[in-house]
Amino acid sequence: MTNSRLKQLHEAGQAVWLDFLERRFLAEGGLRRLIADDDITGVTSNPSIFEKAMGHGDAYDAGFKQVLGTGETSDQTLYESQALEDIQAAAADLEPVYDRLGQRDGYVSLEVSPFLANDTEATIEEARRLWRSVDAPNLMIKVPGTAAGVPAVRQLIADGINVNITLLFALAAYKAVAEAYMAGLEARLAEGKPIDRIASVASFFVSRIDTQIDKKIDARTEAGDADAAALKALRGKVAIANAKLAYAWYEETIAGERWRKLADAGAMPQRLLWASTGVKDPNYTDTLYVDTLIGPDTINTMPPKTMDAFRDHGVISASLTTGLDDAKAVLADAERLGLDLDGVTSALVDDGVKQFADAAETLLRAVAAKRAALADTAKS
Repeated sequence: MTNSRLKQLHEAGQAVWLDFLERRFLAEGGLRRLIADDDITGVTSNPSIFEKAMGHGDAYDAGFKQVLGTGETSDQTLYESQALEDIQAAAADLEPVYDRLGQRDGYVSLEVSPFLANDTEATIEEARRLWRSVDAPNLMIKVPGTAAGVPAVRQLIADGINVNITLLFALAAYKAVAEAYMAGLEARLAEGKPIDRIASVASFFVSRIDTQIDKKIDARTEAGDADAAALKALRGKVAIANAKLAYAWYEETIAGERWRKLADAGAMPQRLLWASTGVKDPNYTDTLYVDTLIGPDTINTMPPKTMDAFRDHGVISASLTTGLDDAKAVLADAERLGLDLDGVTSALVDDGVKQFADAAETLLRAVAAKRAALADTAKS
């Protein structure tokens, strides 16, 4: 009998990935327990996660000392040595899942430097280097869904590298990376290379959209806007509606002739992954962005707090494929009322790149501080 609600999500066709990575957690078997108890089938990481992991406590001190003992090295190299070790450990924990599911899941994601988000060639080269360094078939390289990231995705897929496209907020941006995925597979197929073991996910961000849209709604409502009632009715609904339309487009695409040709050659669909699923507004249920986006061939990547909440009181239903007309009406109302979803999603991409770059800078400062502290300890 299935007890875990997270396992029930898996049975409903939705994979659950953990949006967290930390050395002590891995060493103590935390990921292996989640795999066994809750059917967790993947892990995502980003600079913010590594900053929290490495910048606090002593879990990485031994690793830092070992690398520093080999000679002079940069803060970037020092950080990367430890990040790659964690990624390789997570990949090893997930390898049985990867094998059991026939390479359709069991992935761990590692992000290219956020400083390269607007440089296609540098992104490609960094992704190739990280792919070689980790040397695990169940690695996904995270590439931002910026204008420069889209052609990088096409090339990396043609190279046979698994790609997780991140920072997707708008339907148009999602369509562009889905097109890049298919074009990359087609290019590879044209060269006579296999495409049956190449995986990709499109990470569609959710809660950040509502955070910005709700701010606009609240400001106009507090100012006595004549459409206050209609505006209030949209709070907490726009991001979910946006995601539902993205999934509807996905279903149309995989039913089309272009995708069928690729599928016949063994291609795996590029699954939609719901990211930024932690709830920011205390007025909403803390499982809002899980309960409302449950559907086949999707992934929800959850921070530990959201995972714990869903395990405790999440609601499981076929929510992603229901209420599509309502979702269209929500987005139509948002446009009619001037909430400018396109402007919000465009700004969120730029802000997301900046947030990850800021986190990377904070991370490198933390590594530098660790280096100095360890040097002082060695002298005393």
